[in-house]
Amino acid sequence: MILVVGANGMLGRDLMALLGDRGVGVDIAEIDITSPESVFKLIGDLKPEVVINCAAYTDVDGCESAAETAMAVNAEGVAYLAIACKDSGALLVQVSTDYVFDGGKGTPYVEDDAPCPISVYGESKLAGEMNAAYSPEHLIVRTQWLYGLHGKNFVETMLRLGTEKSELTVVDDQIGSPTWTVDLSQAIIALIDSDCRGVYHAANSEYCSWNGFSKAIFEESGLNVVVRPMTTTELNRPARRPLYSTLDCTKLSSETGYHPQSWRKALQEYMKLRGK
Repeated sequence: MILVVGANGMLGRDLMALLGDRGVGVDIAEIDITSPESVFKLIGDLKPEVVINCAAYTDVDGCESAAETAMAVNAEGVAYLAIACKDSGALLVQVSTDYVFDGGKGTPYVEDDAPCPISVYGESKLAGEMNAAYSPEHLIVRTQWLYGLHGKNFVETMLRLGTEKSELTVVDDQIGSPTWTVDLSQAIIALIDSDCRGVYHAANSEYCSWNGFSKAIFEESGLNVVVRPMTTTELNRPARRPLYSTLDCTKLSSETGYHPQSWRKALQEYMKLRGK
């Protein structure tokens, strides 16, 4: 049995749909990952073979002013899951992020590159990775720029703004790979089914800027919106972002045979599904 923690979230719901009868989902009503008692009891009662942790505090800017909450959810909560998984012999799958890197490498990051987070969110997720590794059976899956049908995301924000305005300004100096939660779910399942352990990168292939992603969204939707460029410095958000955090997913493909599709093809599939 595969237990999905955070099953009502954007990634969790797609995972549950793909896992079918193999998956059991829990969310905040059934488990509080910041409470060791809650974590130990649930995993002790259910005795899953695999625990996929999709629960996270993902408000990147909010983390800057709520560092204690970010660490409680993204780091300490993972520690409790790791202890419970170690005690029960379960595999812990921890979903992590490209924000553990500073974005200064200039080429796609591989799993062995040294993390260097530049935000509280990144620091909390790196701490979560380190805590996940306490469980001998662990799998850390780093991804980036997630969007999906079951939660707030960049695609939906752009589509809403595109119906309200004819011109938008979007940053063009942050580069990454927009990743559909369905494709990430397939990658996670492929890693589990291939008995993989350790750290892996999983994202849709090819890359773009947020500005380029916005233009593609409007092209696929048929909305006529002019997208102007701006820099991250001009945007002036509370949390620093890595400027080039593309993830090299060669290890995923070579060890599982799963090859993520391009971000543009994934966006096209997403747009077809949301239109149904």
